[in-house]
Amino acid sequence: MRRRDFLGNAALAALALSLPGAPAIAARAPSRLLPVPLAKGDTVALVSPSSATDERLSLQLAGEVMEALGLRVRTGSHYASRRGHLAGEDRARAADINAAFADREVKAVICVRGGSGAARLLPLLDYQAIRANPKVLLGYSDITALHSAIHARTGLVTFHGPNGTGSWNRFNADQFERVFFQRELMEYRNQVEAGDELVPRRNRTLTIHGGKASGELVGGNLTVLTALAGSPYLPDFSGKILFLEDVSEAPYRVDRMLSTLRLMGALDRIAGVIFGECTDCDPGEGFGSLTLDEIFDDYFKPLGIPAYRGAMIGHISRQFIVPVGGCVEMDADAGTFRLLDPVFQD
Repeated sequence: MRRRDFLGNAALAALALSLPGAPAIAARAPSRLLPVPLAKGDTVALVSPSSATDERLSLQLAGEVMEALGLRVRTGSHYASRRGHLAGEDRARAADINAAFADREVKAVICVRGGSGAARLLPLLDYQAIRANPKVLLGYSDITALHSAIHARTGLVTFHGPNGTGSWNRFNADQFERVFFQRELMEYRNQVEAGDELVPRRNRTLTIHGGKASGELVGGNLTVLTALAGSPYLPDFSGKILFLEDVSEAPYRVDRMLSTLRLMGALDRIAGVIFGECTDCDPGEGFGSLTLDEIFDDYFKPLGIPAYRGAMIGHISRQFIVPVGGCVEMDADAGTFRLLDPVFQD
């Protein structure tokens, strides 16, 4: 089945489930569960839930990064495997995740990279073991499938941020230190630098609809999130702050995916929207396209809720580490959001 056909069918299924009298496909959302704190000297597990890594050096660098951050590294048994574009067989990749959560010595699970394939693992994860051993899960892009499913099935707060093989520049390393070691109640405000320009141009935020709102964060990569429509692995959107990002998607595809969220009733239930970066999402050559500004105005402005775009979330070199399930207050006029409560156990 082609990706576009799958998304269309998923949207219809999700819409049917939102109709009166439609059968429920998931139990009541579990209560929020905080991970155990992470400290320097702790052991972390590197796992590969999605695509394979094409160079051994990338895997080596991922381990070196964790060690440079002051952590000990344990690798999943299959993290360097390959089957087609995937990092090994589905059951093997899922087994590495299950083993990492069950291992009492492991304090965090770090995803090596995104790509594609994490959604294939969702029926194979041991959610009971994950809930019994709450710990940090870090990754982004295709890892949105894991964030969504684990939060929906266990209530565990997980973290949307750099993958192990991603960029670990000074900004990202500082985010890691502040979020995990210092356990700050973070305020997420874009790092804006004018450089040689008269006024800053990079990392600017743009208000779509002003105001403030508070709630738990849900979301991640737009493509991956909407592909879960109609499944029991999508969290409840009621009263939540929805954050989104994507990469290499033409505007008409962004429009179609936001249409999916609207048709399934998700947009009617959220309290606010934070759109990060849609990297390389320019319209192609041809007969023309709606702009992203027009698309966001069409879907978000009529909601009358706080919404802004341009947050440092997504496929960019410097990115926020965002707690999925964390309670935040957003300010769409200022283009900021901040944590209201701790996201780790005492």
